[in-house]
Amino acid sequence: MAKESRNDRRRARHGRVRKHLSGTPEKPRMCVFRSAKNISVQVIDDVKGYTLASASTMEKDMRAAGGGNKAAAKLVGESIAKRALEKGIKEVAFDRGGFLYHGRIKELADSARAAGLKF
Repeated sequence: MAKESRNDRRRARHGRVRKHLSGTPEKPRMCVFRSAKNISVQVIDDVKGYTLASASTMEKDMRAAGGGNKAAAKLVGESIAKRALEKGIKEVAFDRGGFLYHGRIKELADSARAAGLKF
């Protein structure tokens, strides 16, 4: 049998969390994905299956900050909070995507909270 990869273990953790966490129109899910070079986040309504807002370090205006560091994660958190608030979304359910709530994930969450998003 093949050895289980780190990503397989992360996906299993994410699946266990997703059993109990779902986004609604009133309180959509804010899902984070982190790679070695970038970080991205989406605000998702799981009832309709729509992405309501998204932000990523792969966007043109955020490329200058780099992608794999806490400063970039902070910019992405501020950006997603701003975009969500523009669409009338004040509260979200935070989905860390199977990643540890530490480092870039924590920085993104803290900056989104500081910018006015509640979770």
